[in-house]
This record gives sequence, structure tokens and C-alpha cells, in this order.
Amino acid sequence: MLFSEVIGQTRIKERILQAVKEERISHAQMFTGEEGFGTLPLVLAFAQYVLCENRNEKDSCGTCNSCLKVQKLIHPDLHLVFPVTTTNNNKKPKSDDFVAEWREAVLEQPYLSAAQWYRYLGNENKQGMIYSHESDEILRKLNLKTFEAEYKVMIIWQVERMNISCANKLLKILEEPPPKTLFLVVSVSPDQLLPTMLSRVQTLRIPALKDEEIYNMLEKNFDLSEKERRNVTRLSRGNYTKSLEYIQSSSEQNEYLELFMRWMRLCYKQEVAEILNWVDEVSGKGREKIKQFLNYAIRMTRENFLLSQMPEQKDRLVRMGEEEDEFSGKFSKFINEQNIFELAGEINQAILDVEANAYQKTVLFDLSIKTMKLIRK
Repeated sequence: MLFSEVIGQTRIKERILQAVKEERISHAQMFTGEEGFGTLPLVLAFAQYVLCENRNEKDSCGTCNSCLKVQKLIHPDLHLVFPVTTTNNNKKPKSDDFVAEWREAVLEQPYLSAAQWYRYLGNENKQGMIYSHESDEILRKLNLKTFEAEYKVMIIWQVERMNISCANKLLKILEEPPPKTLFLVVSVSPDQLLPTMLSRVQTLRIPALKDEEIYNMLEKNFDLSEKERRNVTRLSRGNYTKSLEYIQSSSEQNEYLELFMRWMRLCYKQEVAEILNWVDEVSGKGREKIKQFLNYAIRMTRENFLLSQMPEQKDRLVRMGEEEDEFSGKFSKFINEQNIFELAGEINQAILDVEANAYQKTVLFDLSIKTMKLIRK
């Protein structure tokens, strides 16, 4: 991938280019930020630039033999690690077992999210992992000589999904890697990493994209009206992956809004029997979809708080679609400084519990009972 193909992030690109030019490349770098900010595309462009045979001051050439291989993710000195799931026929999966699928998914959508990857595998109800036995493959590959390029590049995507045992086995090589070895690590949640691993990587925090950058990409790539582009841009909050999801899954967003409105109304009325029916319905949608809904609930909670506190700043601060805005006109008065932090914290904890394979009905019902009390504060 070329740097020119990565949306925005001019400051980060300049920092990378300057480091390569001055031969000050840190051997282990972690790009952290939401998937739609461009963490993975930046890493792919960085890898291509380092491996390029004819790079210039601003980008890789894109045409040399090395660039052509990196663009297909098949360069022999480019190694790929990512979360995988077990199957009936494979109880100890490694990244290499699914590398063909991962290449296809990333080449189709470089701003790939974990949820999209699991759906691509057909295992959206399972949590992907980088298992302990993956470390043996990583160490084996990095102790080989380079095949064609000056550097060996190891990309680890969604590193927070790495098994603790696997992470511990990599600490030494992260601290003292073989010569000309470059670790490019991508993380959405660096707080979930071992402190000993965090201390061994240089962290680059990737900011949200600018609204105009997302708007221009939508104008270039999609047949949308100006109103639709503005609406999607506002909702995405600097996250290009989310903008694509809003376009491709408008029906899913409508489903989440309907679930959220019904949930809030039931919680306010304290209709426990109906809440149990709601919990049964939502818990049957699968782990990843529950997480997506709860993330949606956090967004709606935050937007309603802003709306209740600063209604005069609505056009500048609040990011909602028309139907969401219509519901929030009345609902926002129930989200205030007395409950916003606790409510958002409870929803976020529910997401962590679902990720940890807690019983989903219990998590959702417990969250609903707490919400019943909080929205009446």
C-alpha cells in the first residue's frame, strides 16, 4: 500500500518518512487508535516503504518487484500475525492457517475491523485469539535470514488479542531482535497489553480523521447525495470504517436504534417482564453483534448527554442521524451530569464482560436493572 493511498494522517506519514530518511527506525513500533483511523493502512504502507527497492522521499515506488509483492501481501520478508478462531478440524490454529483469507479480506478492505474479520471467517460469534503456540512460529520466522530485502517486517494486528503466554515468550525478541528486524504492532486497546510488552514498543497514537477527509473519500467512492455524505461523515466521528458500515448496513443501524429506543423506554417504565423479553431477543444475536449494539448504545448515550448540556451547540457537537435526532429530542433530558459517567461505564463494562465470554443474558439483564435506576437520576 502506498502512503498516498492512506487517508489523511499527514503528520504521522511525515514522522515515518523522516525516521527512515535519518535511519532512526525503532525496531518495535505500535500504532494505536480505532481501526477506521488508518492504523493498519499506515502499517502496510510503512512496510512497503521499508521493503521498496526504489523508494523516494515521500513514498514507495509502487512498481518494483518488492512493492508488487507487498501489495499482494506475499513478500517473503513480510510476516503476518492476526487473531484466528478454532474450527472443528483445527483446535490449535495459527495465522498461517488463515493467511489466504486474511490477505483477501485486507486487500478488499484495508480499514478492516475485527468484527468484519470474524464475519469474513464465518465465526462472528467467536472471539479471535493469537494463541500461545503462535509465538513459536514468530520466533522461527524472525530467526531466519532475509530472503530478498534488507529488513524482515513482522506485522501483528490486534495485538491485544494475544495470549499472555505468547506475549511473554516474545518479550526477549522485542527487546533484542535480530538485526534489521522491524515489528509493526497494531492495537485498538493498548491498555489490555502487558506492561512489559508496552515498555518494549514505541507507541504512535493515530488520531481520528478530519471530517473533510472522510467526506471527500465518500464523494470519490460512493454515489451518495450531499445530504447523505454529510450525515455519514457526522456519524462516523473520524472513523472511515464506521462510515463504510453506515453506508453498507443502514438497516443494521436502524435495527440498533429500534432496540435502543425500546430498551430505554422499558427501563424508564421499569417493565421488568418486557425487559426479560428484550434480553432474550438481543442475546440471541451473537456475541459480536451484541458488542456492536452496546457500542452503539454508548454513542447514543454520549450524544444525548451533549444534546442535554449544550443544545445551542447541537450542530457543532452532536453527531446523529435524523431518526436518532428525533428520538433524542425528548430522551436527552434523562441523560445528565448525574448519570452519564456511571451509565457509560456500566455499558462499557458489559462490553468487556461479553468479550470475556460471560453469560450474555445475565450481562444484559444486569445492565438493564442498573440502567433502570440511572436514567431516573
